[in-house]
Amino acid sequence: MPHSFNNLRWRLFFTLALIYILVYFYRVSLAVVSADVSRDLALTPQQLGSLAGVLFYVYAVAQIPLGPLIDRVGPRLVISGCGLLTTLGGLLFSQAGSLTAAMAGRVLIGIGTAAVLMASFTIFSHWYTRQEFARITGLMIAVGNLGNLAGTAPLAMAVGLMGWRSSFLLIALLQGVVTVLIFLKVQDRPARPLETVAPEQLQPPGMLAAWGTIARNRSFWLLAAIAFCWYGNYLAVQGLWGGPFLMQLIGLSREGAGQMLMWTSVGFIIGSPLMDRIARSLFHSYSRTLLAGQLCLTGLMTGFMGWLPLLPHWGLVLYFLGIGLTVSSGVMIYPIIRAMVPVSMVGTGLTSLNFFVLMGAATTQQGMGVIIARCGGYSPEGFRAAFSVPVGGLLLTSLLFLFARNYPAGE
Repeated sequence: MPHSFNNLRWRLFFTLALIYILVYFYRVSLAVVSADVSRDLALTPQQLGSLAGVLFYVYAVAQIPLGPLIDRVGPRLVISGCGLLTTLGGLLFSQAGSLTAAMAGRVLIGIGTAAVLMASFTIFSHWYTRQEFARITGLMIAVGNLGNLAGTAPLAMAVGLMGWRSSFLLIALLQGVVTVLIFLKVQDRPARPLETVAPEQLQPPGMLAAWGTIARNRSFWLLAAIAFCWYGNYLAVQGLWGGPFLMQLIGLSREGAGQMLMWTSVGFIIGSPLMDRIARSLFHSYSRTLLAGQLCLTGLMTGFMGWLPLLPHWGLVLYFLGIGLTVSSGVMIYPIIRAMVPVSMVGTGLTSLNFFVLMGAATTQQGMGVIIARCGGYSPEGFRAAFSVPVGGLLLTSLLFLFARNYPAGE
């Protein structure tokens, strides 16, 4: 492959990664500023859960029209348009004086960020071969987790220096700059396709036909179920309730909680680009790699149901690092869905799966807020009851995934 072509691919990759870093920041940043936002807007735990969850609800619902739109209009234009909505939402959230205004900002952010990852993966499906796809998507998620990292200890430090409003205003302005960069620099596909594809596979099917093809695949539904619970468990910790748990039950400060959650991001960053290698050399299967990682994650998540406060500080660091490493096995859902569908409907396949990923995050965060409010507030009993739901769901869907089709690594 020509050196100049590889350089072009890397420039394209890092340009898209810049905007995905901001997507991840918005997903997880509320955990660190939850106390500040709750105080300024006078929120109950249930309202805080709703504020966190609304971004993921609209993000998930937006996947339905975005998949066919990406396949037909082109991912670059879709990302650029949605980036403008994200910028507006970030500005509104940073200046919100009420729950309603904050909700409106989070809704715009949810819609605006909804297309970024799946549209980027659609671009990668044209610029990288099927054998390269798992590696580049894992790397994309690893780099995107720098935004996850920024939403922990660095955000806590920034909030201490300038307040949460100025911190989010700065991120909104950065979002606008990166959106313009995407519009000017990204290309949907190379001049010549990398792989020979039958002409009928290049023509995007109709919206209903594409969804019908996906809906008739039993393995898709089993994959969607485990993806729902995978991301629900992850965002339960990193996106919202990990921060209050560490502050209320273990006694960490906001900065201390942010630093501890940062280790989850570190684990995810380390694990994501390694998963393809593990799938190829150890399990020889994307499906088995996903399943093994989710079972390990289930075991670790039981710590929030009782034994986590017993760990010493160094044990907590290893624990949250382990959470991140096992969570990273979830990136295997993307090469699996890439193998399930023809290249002409990659955007629809990815967004259909991502609908369940984000619905898992939305319903878990909001539902846990309701459970905590009804079971004694920020108490051991409240957190134990709340975390038992996503942990039990992940165990069940992991066992059901044993009946899904096995997708060997590299095919």
